[in-house]
Amino acid sequence: MRILVVDDDRDILQLVSIHLKREGYTVYQASDAEAALALLEHQDVDLAVVDVMMPGMNGFELTRILARDMEVPVILLTAKGQLADKEKGFLAGSEDYLVKPFEPKELLFRIAVVLRRFERSMEMIIEIGNMRIDRENYEVAVDGHTFMLPMKEFELLSLLASKAGKVLSRAYLLEQTWGYDYEGNELTLNTHINRLRERLKRYRAGVEIQTIRGVGYKLEVCDENTV
Repeated sequence: MRILVVDDDRDILQLVSIHLKREGYTVYQASDAEAALALLEHQDVDLAVVDVMMPGMNGFELTRILARDMEVPVILLTAKGQLADKEKGFLAGSEDYLVKPFEPKELLFRIAVVLRRFERSMEMIIEIGNMRIDRENYEVAVDGHTFMLPMKEFELLSLLASKAGKVLSRAYLLEQTWGYDYEGNELTLNTHINRLRERLKRYRAGVEIQTIRGVGYKLEVCDENTV
């Protein structure tokens, strides 16, 4: 996922960028609205984190352009916490609003929620190997044989299949499947992944979930000889 951070405060810019990169996001920086719009002429992003108080074009005006003209979801950062300013931000088209000073972890949670809402790559029908996932009817079919999965396992499989071949972090899978405020631990995720592996093997699905040690998981098509 690609995130644009726009803030004329270099310290905030660096702080936010560091935490986003640690979570595996690709980060682009801009010190003002004009620089942000120039960058977006040749680079697509999935979300923008925008400061309200900037020289030149302010964050409200930039948000209006990003949200309405470019369909980029925006989270606003500001030192102002008054209700009127929040209302102005939402009217401009922002998805969320965070008042400075803030905890970087809270920003990460809010980003995960907005990205989940705006997930663009999740098609209703996903086909990979000999498996077909119907996200509308919550069904999985292997070689034409249809079966149902427990909801969390279905959501995990859909996520992995929608980004087949790409490594998804444990944090990302937990946030997308259980929500940003989930208070459990990674053992729950590991248990669901292991159960999902057993089911895929039982139904002879031509895919496998690989563990990337220290990072997360990815879904790959199996070699024909291993199915």
